[in-house]
Amino acid sequence: MTLFQQQDILELTQGNALLRIAPQAGGRLLSWHIDGAPVIHWPDHPDWSAPPKIRGGNPLLFPFLGRHRVDGEIGFWKDAQGVVRELPMHGFARDLPFEASVDADNAGVRMTLTDNAATRDGYPFGFRFEAAYRLVDANTLDVELTTFNTGATGTPALPYYAGHHFYFSLPHTQRGETVLTLPPTQRRHQQADGTISAPETGDPRYTLDDPRIYDRFHCLDTSAARATQPVRVEMPGLNRSVTIDLNRPGSLPWYAVTTWTEAPDSDFYCVEPWLGLPDAIHNGLGLRWIEPGSHETATLRITVGALR
Repeated sequence: MTLFQQQDILELTQGNALLRIAPQAGGRLLSWHIDGAPVIHWPDHPDWSAPPKIRGGNPLLFPFLGRHRVDGEIGFWKDAQGVVRELPMHGFARDLPFEASVDADNAGVRMTLTDNAATRDGYPFGFRFEAAYRLVDANTLDVELTTFNTGATGTPALPYYAGHHFYFSLPHTQRGETVLTLPPTQRRHQQADGTISAPETGDPRYTLDDPRIYDRFHCLDTSAARATQPVRVEMPGLNRSVTIDLNRPGSLPWYAVTTWTEAPDSDFYCVEPWLGLPDAIHNGLGLRWIEPGSHETATLRITVGALR
């Protein structure tokens, strides 16, 4: 472990790349630097007393992501038997410590969160949730989420929809020249009452100052002929491209890519692969189920390059 901002963290390296990760703070990827330049944003003076509220890194969203609500009250969900339980927005994983195992070459890590008495109050399932990061090379990062239902045979299937919340580093003054390219999508958003808007055909390209993509879900067309196109962000001001390949061998299909930032002067923009949409436990949009003894894995690859 290395001391960073008065916290014990892991530092993984490959060539001129550095990953900083805090397993004890929700398994949080803090930052990714290449040649000293940040690819994943992390603030200089975060409030470590409340890690889930820090704007940076990659918070892990599990078992549910986004806002879920019962009778208009955010942070609650109702099961098929009508039992209402409390579960925080984006789930509890980002609040809890993970166990970590670092690869022998110090280029990768696998982190694990398992159920306990506290998690079973709001999510009454036996589970093991694993997040793995590996630097394939200095410019390529593989990321894997695996969810296991560890319940005994005959216990209920486990509902979940997990996701990422990558904060990509970008000076806010460069949003107008930065281009997001997407595969075929349907654009949706969560309305004030918690329902999901009707889909509208998404554009193939947007600039990051486009108000139509603020807090929007770009639902992916997963048909075989169209699913191979990656998500790409071109940042001329940084001479950088970021490509997110969501079509990795053996992976679950990703349901949507969410775009969001906090404020007009935030020097980051979030591009977030999700397995479902907010409130999927009630609306079914991306809701997944895992039978006892089974597991599922969702993977992606991020590649950073120079613009040609």
